[in-house]
Amino acid sequence: MRLRLLLLAAVCVLVPVATNAADRAPAPRTVESAPIPAPRAVEPVHIPAPRALVASSLLPIEQVIDQFVDAAITEAGIATAEQADDATMIRRLTLDLVGRIPTTCEVEAYVKSTDPDKRAKLVDRLIASPGFVRHQAALFDVMLNPDGERRGGALRAYLADALKENKPWDRIFREVMLPDESDPKLKGAAEFLRGRLTDADKLTADVSVAFFGVNVSCAQCHNHPHVEDWTQDHFYGMKAFLARTFDNGGFLGERGYGTVKYKPTKGPERTAKMMFLTGATIEDANAKEPSATEMKSEKELLDKARTAKAPPPAPKFSARAKLVEIALKGENADFFARSLSNRLWHRFLGTGLVSPLDQMHSENSPSHPELLTWLARDTVVNGYDIKRLVRGIVMSRAYSRSSRFEASEAAPPSKMFAVARLKPMTPLQLATSLKIAATDPVTFDKLKPEEFEKRMEQIESSARGLAAQLAQPTDNFQIGVSEALLFSNGDRLMREFLTDAPGTALGRVKQMKEPKEAVEFLVRTAYGRPATEPEATALVAYVEKRKGREPEAYRQVLWALVTAPEFRFSY
Repeated sequence: MRLRLLLLAAVCVLVPVATNAADRAPAPRTVESAPIPAPRAVEPVHIPAPRALVASSLLPIEQVIDQFVDAAITEAGIATAEQADDATMIRRLTLDLVGRIPTTCEVEAYVKSTDPDKRAKLVDRLIASPGFVRHQAALFDVMLNPDGERRGGALRAYLADALKENKPWDRIFREVMLPDESDPKLKGAAEFLRGRLTDADKLTADVSVAFFGVNVSCAQCHNHPHVEDWTQDHFYGMKAFLARTFDNGGFLGERGYGTVKYKPTKGPERTAKMMFLTGATIEDANAKEPSATEMKSEKELLDKARTAKAPPPAPKFSARAKLVEIALKGENADFFARSLSNRLWHRFLGTGLVSPLDQMHSENSPSHPELLTWLARDTVVNGYDIKRLVRGIVMSRAYSRSSRFEASEAAPPSKMFAVARLKPMTPLQLATSLKIAATDPVTFDKLKPEEFEKRMEQIESSARGLAAQLAQPTDNFQIGVSEALLFSNGDRLMREFLTDAPGTALGRVKQMKEPKEAVEFLVRTAYGRPATEPEATALVAYVEKRKGREPEAYRQVLWALVTAPEFRFSY
C-alpha cells in the first residue's frame, strides 16, 4: 500500500479518485460539459418530413444530424471543440461499438493509415464483428432491465441472437411482448414479462419506459401534477393491455377477458378502457366475465398445458397483441420510434435529445426537436434498422468532436453537442479493457480475424467475474465506495489482472532494460497513445528510485494507469 501511495504522489495527474464529474475528467485531455437545466417542451406530434428535408430518407443520417446540430450551434453563437484526433477516435468507437479498448496494433494501424475512408471502414468492421452483437445485446439488456437483479442470461441470449440476425427493433418489440415459448431461440424473450408478472403496475410502468420513453407511474394515483399529457386514464389504459398476463407452470399465459378498475381522485370507480399513450383506444368485446362452464373449460386447458410443461393456448382476443398492434400504427408509432432514436443517441453521445430518457412529454421538449422528428421518421421508413441508425450516429461530426474544449469561454451546455461528453465505462467494458491493457499486445498481432474475435470473446468471458462487482453507471455517475476500495485496496486486480506471467504486458516489460522504454510501453498499452513528457519523467523517476525492485515498480505503474480517470471513461 505504501508503494501505491508514493506512486500516486509522483503521478497525481494520472490517478485522482474523484467524487464529482469535473474531478473525474482525465486532465488535460478532456473537459466535462457543464450541467444544464431541464429544457422546455412542445406537444409530441405525428412524424412529418421536417422543413428543408422533404427527401430526407435519401440523405445519409450523419449529414442530417450535422445539419441540425451545426445550425443550432451557429444560431446560439457558441464555439465547438475540434474533431477528436485519430487515437481518441478509434478508442471511442471501439468502446462504444464493441465494448472494449482497442489493442495497440489496432490504434497504430488506424493512426498511420492515410485512407480517407478509414473511419467508415473501421465503423463497418466493428459493426460487422461478433463483439458488436455481444456489447449491444448487453446494453439493450440493461435498457430493458435496469434493475440488475432482473437481468439474466436468457433475455441477453435472445437479444444477441436477434441482433446477430439484424432483426428490426419493431420485431424485437413484438417478440418480447408476444414471446413464442415453444421456440427455443425465442423463449428467452419471455423473461422481460416473466420477471414482472407479480406486479402489474410495475409491468405497466416498465413497458411504457422501455419502449415508449414515457414514465406514466406518476399518474397511477392521480393525474400527473405537472404534465397535462398523463392522466390516470393513460396509466390504467396501458395497464388494461397487460393485466391479463399470468404465469402458468413457468410459461406465460394470457386470459381473453378481465377488467381493470381504479378509483380516481374525484368521482366513482371507473373501468379502464384499453388506451394507448396517444389516447387511442381498443374496443374489447370480451371484457365481461366468462360463464362458469367457460371458466371450467379454460382451467382444464391450463392444467393440461401445465402437466405437459408446454405454453398454454393463446386467447382468442389477446390484449397484449392489441398493444403491439396499436403501438406500431400511424401516429402512435411516434412514441416507439422517437424512444429508440433518443436512446441510441444517448448511448453514443452521453445525453439524450430528450433527457431524462423516460420523460417524453409536452413539458420536456427535445433539445433539437426537428432532428429527433427526422430520426424517428427515418427509422420508421427504413424498417427500424438498428445497425443503420447506429452507423449514422457514430459517423457524424457531432459524435466525433473532442471532449477537450480549447476556447477561452466556458464550455457550452451538453445539450448543444458542441463538445463530446465523458461516458463512464460499463462494468463489462471496464473489466474487459483491464484485461486487454494487462495483456502483451504482441499476442494479438499475428492472429487471423476469426482468431482475434475468438480471443476477444474469451477475454470478455474471463472478465465477467470482476464486472459483477462493479455498479452499472447512470447519468449522474459517481465512482462508488465499493469500486474505489476494490481498485485501491483489493488484491484481486493485482492477483488476477496485473501479473507478469508470459503473454502479459508486465511479462514483456521484464525483458526491457531501460525504464523509459518500459514506462512508455505501458502507457501506450493502457491508453493507446504516447506518454507525455511529464508522465514519462515522473514514472521513470518512480522506477529508478526502486532499483532492484523493478518488477513491483512496473506493476504499480500499470496499476496507476488503469485505475486513473483517463482509463475509466470513454472520452
